[in-house]
Amino acid sequence: MKPSLILPLAGAAAAFFLVSAAGDREQPPSGAADKIAPALPAEAFAKPAKARKLLIFSKTAGFRHESIATGKLAFTELGKKTGAFETVISDDLENFEPKTIDQFDGILFLSTTMDPFAPSKQEWDALDDKGKKEAEKKVERLQKSLMSFVKGGKGFIGIHAATDTFYNWSEYGEMINGYFDGHPWGSGTQVSIKVEPGQEKHPLVAMFDGKNVDFKEEIYQLKEPYNSKKVHMLLRLDPEKSDMNVQGLKREDKDWGVAWARSWGKGRVFYCSLGHNHDMYWHPTVIRHYLAGIQWALGDYKVKVDK
Repeated sequence: MKPSLILPLAGAAAAFFLVSAAGDREQPPSGAADKIAPALPAEAFAKPAKARKLLIFSKTAGFRHESIATGKLAFTELGKKTGAFETVISDDLENFEPKTIDQFDGILFLSTTMDPFAPSKQEWDALDDKGKKEAEKKVERLQKSLMSFVKGGKGFIGIHAATDTFYNWSEYGEMINGYFDGHPWGSGTQVSIKVEPGQEKHPLVAMFDGKNVDFKEEIYQLKEPYNSKKVHMLLRLDPEKSDMNVQGLKREDKDWGVAWARSWGKGRVFYCSLGHNHDMYWHPTVIRHYLAGIQWALGDYKVKVDK
């Protein structure tokens, strides 16, 4: 599989478009770059110990979010402006092969869905028995490689649909702390996101100043192995200030976590479910939250995480 390419467009505001191996083009909405630029923080939260390389991976085997292209642009510009990291945007599975993966300091799953390491149904059906066995071995090898990467001391960042991924790989579910179980709050629903009580001054959410942020955004409901007590919870949906006239609510405990961090072996995992709507990637507070989480996961932002 050939890696994706980032190609320039005329004018700085146009930023870039993505050309995949299949020739498909993904582009942020018009004017996205002009909105992202002023939202970016002027500097990193911490000076990188060395030049950091962050792989942004967004391969999907299920629903594909239109905001993926916007996220790629925002994270790329975030790394450039702050000097915190360099992004490599690619869905090439070869990047996850043992040793090859070691070139990265962190892996960011940007709204991946289902099993991005497996062949598509069409590709699978075209394989003979030997090819299917080899494909299964490759999936197992890449899974082991990614898990060793994180547990060995590197960083993993999951954005939005990263919890709608790898349902058949229980260790991934444990690492990211749960699986998607619907989104009662759709993209046009008014929601209020609050800082976890007692965490108002924690560096990963200090940019919220202890205050709720209100906007329209798709908010996930998670199922097992979701457990907010096993991670360092950072943000939650505030049901007292959000539109609760929604369908599909399943959690009687009203535990709708939005962002958290955790140690995983010697590595670090940061997850934030915000990122369905394009404007999440030019919301100044959300962007700063992303940066703090990414820098912590990369090992440069020396912040204490309890779990």
